[in-house]
Amino acid sequence: MADAAHVKKSERKVPEGWNRVESKSRPGEVYYVNKSTGEKTWKHSEMMSKANGKRKHEGDHKSKHHKEKKAKGSENDTVHVLHLLVKHAESRRPSSWRQETITRSKEVALQRLLGLRDQIVLAGMNKENEHAIRDKFEELAKVESDCSSAKRGGDLGPFGKGKMQQSFEKAAFALAVNELSEPVETESGVHIIFRLK
Repeated sequence: MADAAHVKKSERKVPEGWNRVESKSRPGEVYYVNKSTGEKTWKHSEMMSKANGKRKHEGDHKSKHHKEKKAKGSENDTVHVLHLLVKHAESRRPSSWRQETITRSKEVALQRLLGLRDQIVLAGMNKENEHAIRDKFEELAKVESDCSSAKRGGDLGPFGKGKMQQSFEKAAFALAVNELSEPVETESGVHIIFRLK
């Protein structure tokens, strides 16, 4: 019976923007992660209602948002971010300047990324240095990022819409200035993003 239930859970529809993840602490169980916010839930119904609620909310406010965006003009046309990429074996190109062949699993890459994010958040608790988060992000990106931007501390420079993979772009534009993202998954691997402008 447990196997049949597991098969059903693994076949359940997952809406765009969410991932199904097999639990390491609860073998045979899955939980759901929102790719852009990092929000997690064990309940399929809860995930579906959040996804449907977001779509409805976006539809309700689409015209208002469109007008606001138009009024702000070029202010929202570009973002400038730092990013730190951890590749895994399923990445589009599983190699980097750090390692010729990357064999780590997606789960291991995500855990590694979360550990790096924790170091950045911890550094940000230093109230004496208002740039502590950025400084720590750049320091870690230079040695830990699997992207060639590592040599620039993860700096991608300013970019507009349509220039990056969709999930990365969506997360970057959703951040406030000086905000650190939750993990973001793309075909390249898993990222954290820090918005500068």
